[in-house]
Amino acid sequence: MHSIALRWQLLALLLLLCAALYVLAPVLTPFAVAAMFAYLFDPLADRLERWKLSRTSAVSIVFFGLLLVLALILLLLVPLLERQVVAFVQNLPKWAAWLHDTALPWFNDKFHTDLETPDAQQISGMVQEHWKEAGGAAAVVVASVSRSGLALVTWIVHVIVVPVVFFYLLRDWDVMVARIRELLPRSIEPTVTRLARESDDTLSAFVRGQLSVMIVLGALYAIGLSACGLDTGPLIGIIAGLISFVPYLGAIVGVLSGVIAALVQYGDWLHPLLVLGVFVVGHVLEGYVLVPRLVGEKIGLHPVAVIFAVLAGGELFGFLGVLLALPIASVAMVLLRYAHERYRASALYGEAAVIGADENALGPEFDEPPPDPDGGAAADVAPAAAAASTDAPAPRGA
Repeated sequence: MHSIALRWQLLALLLLLCAALYVLAPVLTPFAVAAMFAYLFDPLADRLERWKLSRTSAVSIVFFGLLLVLALILLLLVPLLERQVVAFVQNLPKWAAWLHDTALPWFNDKFHTDLETPDAQQISGMVQEHWKEAGGAAAVVVASVSRSGLALVTWIVHVIVVPVVFFYLLRDWDVMVARIRELLPRSIEPTVTRLARESDDTLSAFVRGQLSVMIVLGALYAIGLSACGLDTGPLIGIIAGLISFVPYLGAIVGVLSGVIAALVQYGDWLHPLLVLGVFVVGHVLEGYVLVPRLVGEKIGLHPVAVIFAVLAGGELFGFLGVLLALPIASVAMVLLRYAHERYRASALYGEAAVIGADENALGPEFDEPPPDPDGGAAADVAPAAAAASTDAPAPRGA
Protein backbone atom coordinates (compact mmCIF):
# COMPACT_ATOMS: atom_id res chain seq x y z
CA MET A 1 0.00 0.00 0.00
CA HIS A 2 2.87 2.33 0.75
CA SER A 3 4.35 1.86 -2.72
CA ILE A 4 0.97 2.48 -4.35
CA ALA A 5 0.50 5.70 -2.37
CA LEU A 6 4.02 6.80 -3.33
CA ARG A 7 3.28 6.23 -7.02
CA TRP A 8 0.08 8.26 -6.82
CA GLN A 9 1.95 11.07 -5.07
CA LEU A 10 4.65 11.09 -7.75
CA LEU A 11 1.99 11.11 -10.49
CA ALA A 12 0.21 14.04 -8.85
CA LEU A 13 3.52 15.90 -8.55
CA LEU A 14 4.26 15.27 -12.22
CA LEU A 15 0.82 16.52 -13.28
CA LEU A 16 1.24 19.61 -11.12
CA LEU A 17 4.62 20.28 -12.71
CA CYS A 18 3.17 19.96 -16.23
CA ALA A 19 0.31 22.32 -15.36
CA ALA A 20 2.74 24.89 -13.95
CA LEU A 21 4.88 24.57 -17.07
CA TYR A 22 1.84 25.17 -19.29
CA VAL A 23 0.70 28.24 -17.34
CA LEU A 24 4.15 29.81 -16.91
CA ALA A 25 5.50 28.97 -20.40
CA PRO A 26 5.95 32.63 -21.52
CA VAL A 27 7.83 33.49 -18.32
CA LEU A 28 9.94 30.33 -18.28
CA THR A 29 11.41 30.77 -21.78
CA PRO A 30 14.52 32.81 -20.77
CA PHE A 31 15.12 30.47 -17.82
CA ALA A 32 14.89 27.44 -20.11
CA VAL A 33 17.38 29.02 -22.53
CA ALA A 34 19.75 29.83 -19.65
CA ALA A 35 19.40 26.30 -18.24
CA MET A 36 20.23 24.77 -21.63
CA PHE A 37 23.37 26.92 -21.90
CA ALA A 38 24.34 26.02 -18.33
CA TYR A 39 23.88 22.32 -19.08
CA LEU A 40 25.82 22.69 -22.31
CA PHE A 41 28.89 24.33 -20.76
CA ASP A 42 28.96 22.61 -17.36
CA PRO A 43 31.54 20.03 -18.53
CA LEU A 44 33.85 22.86 -19.64
CA ALA A 45 33.58 24.52 -16.22
CA ASP A 46 34.23 21.16 -14.54
CA ARG A 47 37.37 20.70 -16.63
CA LEU A 48 38.63 24.14 -15.64
CA GLU A 49 37.98 23.23 -12.00
CA ARG A 50 40.25 20.21 -12.40
CA TRP A 51 42.98 22.68 -13.29
CA LYS A 52 42.92 23.93 -9.66
CA LEU A 53 40.56 26.85 -10.34
CA SER A 54 37.67 27.75 -8.09
CA ARG A 55 34.14 27.24 -9.40
CA THR A 56 33.50 30.99 -9.61
CA SER A 57 36.74 31.58 -11.53
CA ALA A 58 36.02 28.74 -13.95
CA VAL A 59 32.47 29.97 -14.56
CA SER A 60 33.73 33.54 -15.06
CA ILE A 61 36.22 32.38 -17.70
CA VAL A 62 33.52 30.42 -19.52
CA PHE A 63 31.02 33.29 -19.26
CA PHE A 64 33.28 36.05 -20.58
CA GLY A 65 34.74 33.74 -23.22
CA LEU A 66 31.24 33.09 -24.53
CA LEU A 67 30.45 36.81 -24.54
CA LEU A 68 33.60 37.46 -26.57
CA VAL A 69 32.79 34.70 -29.06
CA LEU A 70 29.20 35.95 -29.37
CA ALA A 71 30.40 39.52 -29.98
CA LEU A 72 32.81 38.35 -32.71
CA ILE A 73 30.08 36.29 -34.36
CA LEU A 74 27.70 39.24 -34.34
CA LEU A 75 30.35 41.59 -35.76
CA LEU A 76 31.22 39.17 -38.56
CA LEU A 77 27.93 37.43 -39.23
CA VAL A 78 25.35 40.21 -38.93
CA PRO A 79 26.79 42.37 -41.78
CA LEU A 80 27.07 39.25 -43.96
CA LEU A 81 23.49 38.22 -43.26
CA GLU A 82 22.31 41.79 -43.87
CA ARG A 83 23.91 41.79 -47.32
CA GLN A 84 22.45 38.37 -48.01
CA VAL A 85 18.93 39.45 -47.03
CA VAL A 86 19.22 42.56 -49.23
CA ALA A 87 20.36 40.39 -52.15
CA PHE A 88 17.52 37.98 -51.49
CA VAL A 89 14.92 40.76 -51.55
CA GLN A 90 16.42 42.21 -54.73
CA ASN A 91 16.31 38.81 -56.43
CA LEU A 92 12.69 38.11 -55.52
CA PRO A 93 11.27 39.79 -58.68
CA LYS A 94 13.61 37.70 -60.84
CA TRP A 95 12.54 34.55 -59.02
CA ALA A 96 8.87 35.42 -59.53
CA ALA A 97 9.47 36.14 -63.22
CA TRP A 98 11.32 32.84 -63.67
CA LEU A 99 8.49 30.99 -61.95
CA HIS A 100 5.86 32.67 -64.16
CA ASP A 101 7.70 32.59 -67.49
CA THR A 102 9.74 29.38 -67.31
CA ALA A 103 8.88 26.97 -64.51
CA LEU A 104 5.07 26.98 -64.71
CA PRO A 105 4.85 26.72 -68.53
CA TRP A 106 7.24 23.76 -68.44
CA PHE A 107 5.29 22.11 -65.62
CA ASN A 108 1.94 22.66 -67.38
CA ASP A 109 3.32 21.23 -70.62
CA LYS A 110 4.84 18.13 -69.04
CA PHE A 111 1.98 17.23 -66.68
CA HIS A 112 -0.95 18.66 -68.71
CA THR A 113 -2.10 21.04 -65.98
CA ASP A 114 -3.32 24.63 -66.08
CA LEU A 115 -1.63 26.34 -63.17
CA GLU A 116 -1.44 30.12 -63.25
CA THR A 117 0.29 32.81 -61.18
CA PRO A 118 -0.30 36.56 -61.37
CA ASP A 119 2.51 38.33 -63.15
CA ALA A 120 4.23 41.49 -61.97
CA GLN A 121 1.84 43.78 -63.86
CA GLN A 122 -1.20 42.14 -62.26
CA ILE A 123 0.32 42.49 -58.81
CA SER A 124 1.14 46.15 -59.50
CA GLY A 125 -2.43 46.79 -60.70
CA MET A 126 -3.85 45.14 -57.59
CA VAL A 127 -1.67 47.30 -55.35
CA GLN A 128 -2.67 50.50 -57.20
CA GLU A 129 -6.35 49.55 -57.17
CA HIS A 130 -6.36 48.86 -53.41
CA TRP A 131 -3.93 51.57 -52.40
CA LYS A 132 -6.27 53.05 -49.84
CA GLU A 133 -6.91 49.68 -48.26
CA ALA A 134 -3.17 49.03 -48.20
CA GLY A 135 -2.63 52.39 -46.52
CA GLY A 136 -5.25 51.54 -43.94
CA ALA A 137 -3.61 48.18 -43.30
CA ALA A 138 -0.25 49.91 -42.94
CA ALA A 139 -1.78 52.29 -40.41
CA VAL A 140 -3.14 49.34 -38.46
CA VAL A 141 0.29 47.70 -38.47
CA VAL A 142 1.97 50.90 -37.31
CA ALA A 143 -0.59 51.33 -34.54
CA SER A 144 -0.07 47.73 -33.47
CA VAL A 145 3.69 48.23 -33.34
CA SER A 146 3.24 51.40 -31.31
CA ARG A 147 1.03 49.52 -28.86
CA SER A 148 3.55 46.70 -28.55
CA GLY A 149 5.99 48.73 -26.51
CA LEU A 150 5.42 46.40 -23.58
CA ALA A 151 6.36 43.41 -25.75
CA LEU A 152 9.57 45.19 -26.78
CA VAL A 153 10.41 45.88 -23.15
CA THR A 154 9.69 42.24 -22.30
CA TRP A 155 12.03 41.09 -25.06
CA ILE A 156 14.80 43.38 -23.82
CA VAL A 157 14.31 42.09 -20.27
CA HIS A 158 14.59 38.51 -21.55
CA VAL A 159 17.84 39.34 -23.32
CA ILE A 160 19.23 40.73 -20.08
CA VAL A 161 17.86 37.93 -17.89
CA VAL A 162 19.31 35.05 -19.93
CA PRO A 163 23.04 35.78 -19.32
CA VAL A 164 22.48 36.61 -15.64
CA VAL A 165 20.52 33.41 -14.97
CA PHE A 166 23.03 31.45 -17.06
CA PHE A 167 25.94 32.65 -14.89
CA TYR A 168 24.29 31.71 -11.59
CA LEU A 169 22.93 28.39 -12.87
CA LEU A 170 26.34 27.41 -14.21
CA ARG A 171 28.02 28.38 -10.93
CA ASP A 172 25.59 26.35 -8.80
CA TRP A 173 24.84 23.53 -11.27
CA ASP A 174 26.58 20.71 -9.36
CA VAL A 175 25.13 21.92 -6.05
CA MET A 176 21.58 21.96 -7.49
CA VAL A 177 21.96 18.44 -8.90
CA ALA A 178 23.19 17.17 -5.52
CA ARG A 179 20.32 18.88 -3.67
CA ILE A 180 17.72 17.40 -6.03
CA ARG A 181 19.23 13.96 -5.48
CA GLU A 182 19.03 14.41 -1.71
CA LEU A 183 15.33 15.30 -1.95
CA LEU A 184 14.41 12.09 -3.77
CA PRO A 185 12.62 9.40 -1.75
CA ARG A 186 15.17 6.78 -0.70
CA SER A 187 13.12 3.94 -2.16
CA ILE A 188 13.34 5.28 -5.71
CA GLU A 189 16.67 7.15 -5.53
CA PRO A 190 18.80 4.36 -7.14
CA THR A 191 16.37 3.96 -10.05
CA VAL A 192 16.01 7.72 -10.61
CA THR A 193 19.80 8.16 -10.43
CA ARG A 194 20.31 5.45 -13.04
CA LEU A 195 17.67 6.93 -15.36
CA ALA A 196 19.16 10.39 -14.83
CA ARG A 197 22.57 9.12 -15.95
CA GLU A 198 21.07 7.55 -19.08
CA SER A 199 19.10 10.72 -19.77
CA ASP A 200 22.27 12.76 -19.34
CA ASP A 201 24.03 10.60 -21.92
CA THR A 202 21.13 11.02 -24.31
CA LEU A 203 20.77 14.76 -23.73
CA SER A 204 24.49 15.41 -24.02
CA ALA A 205 24.52 13.50 -27.29
CA PHE A 206 21.66 15.64 -28.57
CA VAL A 207 22.48 19.10 -27.19
CA ARG A 208 26.23 19.10 -27.69
CA GLY A 209 26.45 16.71 -30.62
CA GLN A 210 23.53 17.97 -32.69
CA LEU A 211 24.50 21.59 -32.12
CA SER A 212 27.98 20.81 -33.42
CA VAL A 213 26.49 19.07 -36.46
CA MET A 214 24.26 22.09 -37.18
CA ILE A 215 27.20 24.52 -37.00
CA VAL A 216 29.44 22.36 -39.20
CA LEU A 217 26.72 21.77 -41.80
CA GLY A 218 25.77 25.46 -41.88
CA ALA A 219 29.39 26.46 -42.48
CA LEU A 220 29.87 23.71 -45.08
CA TYR A 221 26.73 24.61 -47.02
CA ALA A 222 27.47 28.34 -46.87
CA ILE A 223 31.05 27.90 -48.12
CA GLY A 224 30.03 25.38 -50.79
CA LEU A 225 27.19 27.49 -52.19
CA SER A 226 29.40 30.58 -52.17
CA ALA A 227 32.01 28.63 -54.13
CA CYS A 228 29.27 27.77 -56.65
CA GLY A 229 28.82 31.53 -57.21
CA LEU A 230 25.34 31.99 -55.75
CA ASP A 231 24.62 35.52 -54.52
CA THR A 232 22.42 34.21 -51.70
CA GLY A 233 24.51 31.09 -51.08
CA PRO A 234 25.65 31.91 -47.51
CA LEU A 235 22.10 32.74 -46.39
CA ILE A 236 20.68 29.52 -47.86
CA GLY A 237 23.52 27.46 -46.37
CA ILE A 238 23.16 28.92 -42.88
CA ILE A 239 19.38 28.39 -42.86
CA ALA A 240 19.77 24.80 -44.12
CA GLY A 241 22.33 24.08 -41.40
CA LEU A 242 20.28 25.59 -38.58
CA ILE A 243 17.16 23.58 -39.38
CA SER A 244 19.05 20.33 -39.98
CA PHE A 245 18.12 19.10 -36.47
CA VAL A 246 14.84 18.00 -38.10
CA PRO A 247 15.88 15.06 -40.32
CA TYR A 248 15.96 15.84 -44.04
CA LEU A 249 14.31 19.24 -43.58
CA GLY A 250 17.54 21.21 -43.90
CA ALA A 251 18.65 19.31 -47.00
CA ILE A 252 15.22 19.64 -48.69
CA VAL A 253 14.93 23.38 -48.01
CA GLY A 254 18.53 23.97 -49.04
CA VAL A 255 18.29 21.98 -52.28
CA LEU A 256 15.04 23.62 -53.39
CA SER A 257 16.23 27.15 -52.56
CA GLY A 258 19.71 26.60 -54.00
CA VAL A 259 18.52 25.04 -57.26
CA ILE A 260 15.94 27.81 -57.85
CA ALA A 261 18.54 30.49 -57.07
CA ALA A 262 21.03 28.87 -59.44
CA LEU A 263 18.48 28.54 -62.26
CA VAL A 264 17.38 32.17 -61.88
CA GLN A 265 20.90 33.56 -61.59
CA TYR A 266 22.63 31.54 -64.32
CA GLY A 267 19.91 29.88 -66.40
CA ASP A 268 21.95 26.72 -67.07
CA TRP A 269 22.12 23.21 -65.64
CA LEU A 270 25.73 23.26 -64.47
CA HIS A 271 25.18 25.42 -61.38
CA PRO A 272 22.08 23.50 -60.17
CA LEU A 273 24.15 20.32 -60.46
CA LEU A 274 26.90 21.97 -58.44
CA VAL A 275 24.34 22.90 -55.78
CA LEU A 276 23.12 19.29 -55.68
CA GLY A 277 26.74 18.16 -55.33
CA VAL A 278 27.25 20.43 -52.31
CA PHE A 279 24.24 18.97 -50.51
CA VAL A 280 25.12 15.39 -51.47
CA VAL A 281 28.58 15.85 -49.97
CA GLY A 282 27.04 17.44 -46.86
CA HIS A 283 24.51 14.62 -46.48
CA VAL A 284 27.21 11.96 -46.82
CA LEU A 285 29.43 13.70 -44.26
CA GLU A 286 26.47 14.09 -41.91
CA GLY A 287 25.48 10.43 -42.12
CA TYR A 288 28.91 8.78 -42.06
CA VAL A 289 31.20 11.22 -40.21
CA LEU A 290 29.46 13.97 -38.22
CA VAL A 291 26.52 12.13 -36.64
CA PRO A 292 28.46 8.92 -35.71
CA ARG A 293 31.31 10.92 -34.18
CA LEU A 294 29.46 13.86 -32.60
CA VAL A 295 26.00 12.48 -31.82
CA GLY A 296 26.23 8.70 -31.92
CA GLU A 297 23.25 6.38 -31.62
CA LYS A 298 22.25 7.35 -28.07
CA ILE A 299 19.14 9.32 -28.96
CA GLY A 300 17.43 6.66 -31.04
CA LEU A 301 14.60 8.91 -32.22
CA HIS A 302 12.88 8.07 -35.47
CA PRO A 303 12.65 11.00 -37.92
CA VAL A 304 8.85 10.92 -37.70
CA ALA A 305 9.11 11.09 -33.89
CA VAL A 306 11.41 14.13 -34.19
CA ILE A 307 8.98 15.97 -36.48
CA PHE A 308 6.03 15.08 -34.23
CA ALA A 309 7.89 16.22 -31.09
CA VAL A 310 8.75 19.60 -32.61
CA LEU A 311 5.22 20.22 -33.93
CA ALA A 312 3.53 19.03 -30.72
CA GLY A 313 5.85 21.10 -28.54
CA GLY A 314 5.19 24.22 -30.57
CA GLU A 315 1.44 23.65 -30.51
CA LEU A 316 1.29 23.08 -26.75
CA PHE A 317 3.85 25.51 -25.35
CA GLY A 318 4.89 27.81 -28.24
CA PHE A 319 8.57 28.66 -28.58
CA LEU A 320 9.35 27.06 -25.22
CA GLY A 321 7.83 23.81 -26.49
CA VAL A 322 9.95 23.89 -29.66
CA LEU A 323 13.01 24.57 -27.51
CA LEU A 324 12.37 21.64 -25.18
CA ALA A 325 10.70 19.22 -27.61
CA LEU A 326 13.65 17.06 -28.58
CA PRO A 327 15.34 16.99 -25.14
CA ILE A 328 12.04 15.90 -23.57
CA ALA A 329 11.52 13.34 -26.36
CA SER A 330 15.00 11.91 -25.81
CA VAL A 331 14.34 11.58 -22.06
CA ALA A 332 10.98 9.98 -22.87
CA MET A 333 12.85 7.37 -24.93
CA VAL A 334 14.94 6.52 -21.85
CA LEU A 335 11.78 6.14 -19.77
CA LEU A 336 10.14 3.98 -22.45
CA ARG A 337 13.18 1.70 -22.56
CA TYR A 338 12.99 1.41 -18.77
CA ALA A 339 9.25 0.62 -18.93
CA HIS A 340 9.96 -2.04 -21.57
CA GLU A 341 12.66 -3.52 -19.35
CA ARG A 342 10.31 -3.62 -16.35
CA TYR A 343 7.60 -5.24 -18.46
CA ARG A 344 9.96 -7.97 -19.66
CA ALA A 345 10.89 -8.68 -16.04
CA SER A 346 7.30 -8.56 -14.75
CA ALA A 347 5.12 -11.52 -13.77
CA LEU A 348 2.64 -10.58 -16.50
CA TYR A 349 5.19 -11.07 -19.27
CA GLY A 350 6.62 -14.18 -17.57
CA GLU A 351 3.23 -15.88 -17.24
CA ALA A 352 2.38 -15.09 -20.86
CA ALA A 353 5.70 -16.54 -21.96
CA VAL A 354 5.16 -19.73 -19.88
CA ILE A 355 1.64 -20.21 -21.27
CA GLY A 356 2.88 -19.76 -24.83
CA ALA A 357 5.75 -22.15 -24.23
CA ASP A 358 3.40 -24.81 -22.82
CA GLU A 359 1.07 -24.53 -25.80
CA ASN A 360 3.97 -24.81 -28.25
CA ALA A 361 5.38 -27.80 -26.31
CA LEU A 362 2.13 -29.76 -26.66
CA GLY A 363 2.18 -29.57 -30.44
CA PRO A 364 -0.46 -30.89 -32.83
CA GLU A 365 0.29 -34.54 -31.95
CA PHE A 366 -1.09 -34.00 -28.45
CA ASP A 367 -4.38 -32.54 -29.62
CA GLU A 368 -7.35 -34.80 -29.01
CA PRO A 369 -8.62 -36.41 -32.23
CA PRO A 370 -12.21 -35.73 -33.23
CA PRO A 371 -14.78 -38.26 -31.98
CA ASP A 372 -15.93 -41.03 -34.27
CA PRO A 373 -19.26 -40.12 -35.88
CA ASP A 374 -20.41 -43.76 -35.50
CA GLY A 375 -19.93 -43.56 -31.77
CA GLY A 376 -16.71 -45.60 -31.75
CA ALA A 377 -13.68 -44.62 -29.74
CA ALA A 378 -11.47 -42.08 -31.39
CA ALA A 379 -8.42 -44.14 -30.47
CA ASP A 380 -9.56 -46.90 -32.87
CA VAL A 381 -8.99 -44.59 -35.82
CA ALA A 382 -5.23 -44.58 -35.42
CA PRO A 383 -4.72 -48.38 -35.87
CA ALA A 384 -6.99 -48.39 -38.88
CA ALA A 385 -5.05 -45.60 -40.46
CA ALA A 386 -1.79 -47.38 -39.73
CA ALA A 387 -3.09 -50.58 -41.35
CA ALA A 388 -4.26 -48.69 -44.39
CA SER A 389 -0.86 -47.09 -44.76
CA THR A 390 0.89 -50.49 -44.80
CA ASP A 391 -1.33 -51.66 -47.65
CA ALA A 392 -0.55 -48.63 -49.77
CA PRO A 393 1.86 -49.23 -52.71
CA ALA A 394 5.42 -48.16 -52.18
CA PRO A 395 6.63 -45.15 -54.18
CA ARG A 396 8.78 -45.68 -57.27
CA GLY A 397 12.40 -46.11 -56.66
CA ALA A 398 11.91 -47.44 -53.12
